[in-house]
Amino acid sequence: MSSPTTTMFSFLLLLSVSLSYATPTVYEVLESYGFPVGILPKGATGYEINEETGEFKVFLDQTCKFSIEGYDLEYKSTISGVVSQNRITHLKGVSVRIFILWLTIGEVRKTNHDLEFIVGIASASFPLDGFLESPTCGCGFDCDDDKKYVVDVSNLMSS
Repeated sequence: MSSPTTTMFSFLLLLSVSLSYATPTVYEVLESYGFPVGILPKGATGYEINEETGEFKVFLDQTCKFSIEGYDLEYKSTISGVVSQNRITHLKGVSVRIFILWLTIGEVRKTNHDLEFIVGIASASFPLDGFLESPTCGCGFDCDDDKKYVVDVSNLMSS
């Protein structure tokens, strides 16, 4: 019969070994390729990646739309592309609205202090520090989680 101390030690050892083999989150994978977590909205439900080719798919529970600094963005429920160090190519599933047109962002490049988003032959660069945090679907960074809603029930009551 094993002692309680031996049983507890065995359990903690097994737990630490199993935790060391935990699958990284998609946000951790992004960081391993040099990207900040904020290029992907909160709430990714899963991902697949071929580490040899860099081909990936990221899954969201639904299409995600939000606005940031005057840009309307849309992430489809499945985003795919090819990732390598500081570069994402063949990107599908991420669009930006420019005036009245929705255009697909096809490539993202990270330079020293910027992220460059490429749409066809056009591109725009933004400072990396704007992507340190992931936006929230529906509200981007303008979410008001502490907002209190007051409902006037006086009109609902009958006399």
